[in-house]
Parts: sequence; C-alpha cells; structure tokens
Amino acid sequence: MLKQLLKQKPGQSIAFLPEADIDVLAETIAAFANSEGGTVVIGVNLMGRPTDAVLSDEVEAALGQAVIRCRPPVAVDWQQHDLSGGCVVTLRVPRSPELHALLDGRVLIRQRMENRPMGGEAIRHLAAAKSVGDFETGAVAGSSLLDFDRRVLDEYLKHRSERGRKALNDSLERHLIEIGAMTEDGEATAAGLLIFGKRPQIYLPQSGALFVKFHGKEPRGRDGQAGYGRRVEIEGSLPRVMERAWNLVWEEMRVEAVVTGLKREEVPEYPRFAVREALVNAFCHRDYRLKGRRVEIRMYEDRLEVISPGGLPGYMTLDNLVEEHFSRNPRLVSSLFEWGYIEELGLGIDRMIEEMLQFGHPPPEFKATPYSFTVKLFNAIDRAPVMRWEANMNERQIRAMTLIEQNGRITNRDYQSLCPSVSAETLRLDLVDLVDKGLLLKIGDKRGTYYILK
Repeated sequence: MLKQLLKQKPGQSIAFLPEADIDVLAETIAAFANSEGGTVVIGVNLMGRPTDAVLSDEVEAALGQAVIRCRPPVAVDWQQHDLSGGCVVTLRVPRSPELHALLDGRVLIRQRMENRPMGGEAIRHLAAAKSVGDFETGAVAGSSLLDFDRRVLDEYLKHRSERGRKALNDSLERHLIEIGAMTEDGEATAAGLLIFGKRPQIYLPQSGALFVKFHGKEPRGRDGQAGYGRRVEIEGSLPRVMERAWNLVWEEMRVEAVVTGLKREEVPEYPRFAVREALVNAFCHRDYRLKGRRVEIRMYEDRLEVISPGGLPGYMTLDNLVEEHFSRNPRLVSSLFEWGYIEELGLGIDRMIEEMLQFGHPPPEFKATPYSFTVKLFNAIDRAPVMRWEANMNERQIRAMTLIEQNGRITNRDYQSLCPSVSAETLRLDLVDLVDKGLLLKIGDKRGTYYILK
C-alpha cells in the first residue's frame, strides 16, 4: 500500500509532508474532510522519497494537536510504516458529512496540491450540500447481496488488482461494507446497486440513460416534425450503462480519414477523451435523488449534448469548474477510480477543454440550472494554418511555447523556472501577450492559472 502511494504524485487526494508540522497537518486534514477525503503521508518529500525526519511519537503528538485544531474534530485512521532511521506515517482522512473550520475560522478545501481557503458564499453552498446527507450510502429497502451481479463484482476486483491495490484482507461482504456498497445489516446501498446491481433500475428507475440521435441541428425528424433518427434506452449497472453509452456515441460518430505525408490517420468527429469525460462526469455527479429523469445523450448534426440531472454540487459554479473539484457521490467516484474509468481525480474538465482545442474544436460549453447540468461538444474544426511563432515572439516566449508543446501546458511558476533571471511581472506580461495574439488560452484563475495552446 505504501509503495503504491509513494509512486503517485501529490494532488487532489494525496498530500506528502516531510515532517509533522502541526499547522500544515491541521490545514490538510480539514481540507480533505471538507472535500473528497484523502491520504496524508508524513515523512516523505514531494517526490515521495522518505526523509527519515519523523518519529512515531512526534507524529502521534502532532496529530493529536492537529485534530483538535479542526472544529469539529476530524476522525482519521493512521498507520505507521517503520523504516531504517525513522518511519513514515499514513493518515486516511474520510470525506466528512460536517463542515470543518480551523481555530482561526478559516474553512479550507483541497484544490489539487493546495489547501485553499473559501469565501463566505462558497462556504454557505458547501454547508448546504453537506446538510443534505449522502443519498448514495442509504440502504435500499428490500435489497440484499443477491441483487449484486457476480460478474460485475469479479470484473471490479480484477481491475482493482490491476491498479496495484492490495488483496482483500477480509471477505467480499466486509469489503462491500467498507466501500459503502452494503450496510452492516446486509442491505445494498444506493451506491452498491448502482455499481454492482444486476438490475438497479428495479429500485432506482432514474439510474438508466437515454440516447437520442437527431438528423439536424434541432430536436426534430427529417420532415421537420418532432422525431429522431435513433432512440435507445440504456439500463444495467453503472459501468455497463457507461460502456453502452460510449459505444452508441462511437457507432454514430463520423470518422474522417486524414493523410499526412505517407501516413493515413482516422480522426473521429469528437476527441475521445472529451466524450468519455463528459459521459463519466454525467453519471458520477448526477443527483440520484431526482426521480423521473435519466442522463440524456443527444447527438445533433453539429454537436453532442450530455445532460445530467441535478445542478452543480456543493460550492461548484460555472466560474470555478476548472479550478475546483467536489463530488456529490464520492463513493461512486472512488469505485469508478478503482475500476479505471477515472484516470486522475479532479483533472477532467481542464483536460476536456485542452483536448477539444488541441484538435481544432471550439471549447466545450457548459450550462447549469438548479436541476440539470449540460455539456455541449461541437464538431466544427478550425483548419486555418498555424501562424509562425518565431515571427511574433521574443526569445523567452519561444522557449515557453516549446515547453507547452512538450508538456501540454505552462504555469507562471514553470515560466519563472525557465527564465529565473527575469522578473515575475515581465514573464506575466509575456504570457498575456501570447493570449492577446491568440496563441495561448488562459485556464483558471489566481494560483490555479495555467496556459495551453489555442
């Protein structure tokens, strides 16, 4: 378990601390509890290498002080891993149903590698979201382990093992209880039925999906009247529904053959990752309390729309979609992450935007109402020739563009590392100039800002 953690990078759900600093520890615990939960590894540097700088007694004392600096206190599980000359300690911080503040009144959330303080309006939204309670962990009356599909369970365990997770210490039933798929009384939870159920729609009819293909740009048939080209209702466990939804979109998607030199390449109508992310997000983050509405996938002549029931959760808004991350259904997200449907937590929207732009499409459009969230992907491609960079840039900017070509993005900090002898303000203006010239697109705000090729 520790080896797998150290192979990962600090981010949305993992924090590496070289020492047991009480203040930093308290901030990280509170931020994880207010967000998706996560794991704190004490005694390693940012590269995941042990520092031999902590002792178990010191960590235990610091942890005791850090926990009581959170109001209300946060319950954490910790484990010691003895190494030569010291130890490494891992803390598992669960997502909390309560809102946690520090003694100084700050309310923090986890934003990638940072513990970020929240403002008043965001705090109110988060408090309201937590007070609703977790629908996904509620027992579904009349259900039991018999409602789970053994083939789906075996597939989940196989993918979990392929991701390097350790074998189950206890029975499968105990594991299902630990991940919130089943209650101690043997009843299936909403999350359990959604992920592993044979026919979840018997208990949760809203959990399926509807795919519709229209011939034109409006929801009408060929004759201009109400109608469609293809309509499919999708049912089954969530992994099966997502797979079927993806296959339907792929079947209906146009593919263009592009020849570059002697190489022939097939280019789909929409970038793969962007479509996949839109679908996965719709099923992961929809509000399953809303009955009578399913996820809808609508294909038009010029666009793909994915509509998810339920407004944006917690403190999420259209303005902070790229920088922030909050799951309405954290257990669904965790299970699908173990399954491999989600590659890296909290990095989907920005990668969707990047991929659409890099393949020449307009950026996705997002629409939020109190009861739905819609993602629109447009199939138009800009085939205008790319301007020569060297004719429009100084030497620093050329180096920045080269770095973006290699890494896909650049931050202000990356640029400062690239040009350490140049002032931060000059470098900032360089990036602003590249945005004004239409070469770069600015994503995010403040500390979360980065730039990608436009």
